[in-house]
Amino acid sequence: MSAKANPERRLWNEPIESMSRDEMRALQWRRLREQMRYNYERSPVHRAKFEQIGARPQDIASFEDFARIAPMTKDEHRSIQQESLERHGNPYAMMACASPEEIVRINATSGTTGTPTLYTLTAHDVAIVNEMHARKYWRAGIRPGHVMIQALSLSMFTGGLPLSQGIMHLGACVVPVGIDGGTQRVLDIVRLTAPHAIVATPSFGQYLIEEAPKLAGRAASELGFRWFFCAGESGGSNPDVRRTLAEGFGAKVYDHTGGGHAFHGISCEATDDGCDGMHFVSQDHCLLELLDPVTKAPIDLAEGAIGEMLFTFLDWRGGPFMRYALGDLLQVWTEPCRCGLPGMRFSILGRSDDMLSVKGVNVYPQAIANEIFRFYPRVTGAFRIMLDGPGPKVEPPLRIRLERGALDAAQLEGLDAELSAQFRQRLRIRALFEWLEPGTLAREAGKTRYIERIASSARDEPR
Repeated sequence: MSAKANPERRLWNEPIESMSRDEMRALQWRRLREQMRYNYERSPVHRAKFEQIGARPQDIASFEDFARIAPMTKDEHRSIQQESLERHGNPYAMMACASPEEIVRINATSGTTGTPTLYTLTAHDVAIVNEMHARKYWRAGIRPGHVMIQALSLSMFTGGLPLSQGIMHLGACVVPVGIDGGTQRVLDIVRLTAPHAIVATPSFGQYLIEEAPKLAGRAASELGFRWFFCAGESGGSNPDVRRTLAEGFGAKVYDHTGGGHAFHGISCEATDDGCDGMHFVSQDHCLLELLDPVTKAPIDLAEGAIGEMLFTFLDWRGGPFMRYALGDLLQVWTEPCRCGLPGMRFSILGRSDDMLSVKGVNVYPQAIANEIFRFYPRVTGAFRIMLDGPGPKVEPPLRIRLERGALDAAQLEGLDAELSAQFRQRLRIRALFEWLEPGTLAREAGKTRYIERIASSARDEPR
């Protein structure tokens, strides 16, 4: 899809992105039937999934039939990677459907809390990923001639090279400085390249607002950014975080997700006007399902539905995931968005394995982050939940280390009381706060890990 024909249009790929729900469902079914056949013929792992239910691809006659196939979990995936490494000398041979000669790129999840999971891509798959990134940034107003600085990790993180290539595919200019070289280098490159937009974690954006006057000699609002794209962590969905970034940089703020795989979404300008979630821009290449996180029963994709997500890659050649359980808890909206752009929307509410139960009350780290950030700038927004066990059960009070703003002792005492009351009223839990000096906690290049455990479990976050 070329962007040069009409830069005034709202959508990068009008024919696909403007499809009705029924049209999209029909396209997904055609592609799913072909994908099942391809997976069955080329991967022993996928073939075994069909054999478990005594079926072949031609026996699957509906989406309901397809839902009989057992989901793949990340732990199962890691086990397969290990077996593949031992048997074939690499961790992806058993999952990959394409031959080694066809695989041109291997991406990995960040692996911040466990062994990374790998994505294998052919040139065909890379083209799909590039298309998805172009769809997202085009919706936000990025056009050829705009310069975007990429201040995420540029290692094997799925938001590294794939994102850079997607920006170039749109026709915009990417500056892949990466955060790996430090904040000062990012600011130095900003000064030299005068970018219109930045892609970074929201926590790094907050840190940049604090540090720009000291490191660059000017406020973040004077750096020239017209867009701030949140990536790598969930803070961009928080209205208070978006407002802080918008005011601090004088920029439009978008939350978006999707790296070197087929699940992509981006928020819209109407987000702060009552619009929920991110627009799901990759439905033609990613079949989304929801499950009850406890019973694992299917949940209809209806307005406001909440469940644990599964995804299946469609029209994918390298290592197509099939009914893959990320562990993310999603809410979806199917009614038209007030921004006028078509398609389903979703919001990532948290990790099903990150849920904490404090004296019978279930709470997610993102909900805690949202409440803490209501008190910005009296807090910096940086915090960690301290657990002395594996969870999810936590004996109250919930211990939280967080950074204060520029407060004296009396002001800090008052803030502690206010925040404690807020937690009791809104989250219905009792918390104990350990106050830290500003800048004590690391600002992550990739994903901020809100939970610190003495005995950490092997987990992985693919957002």
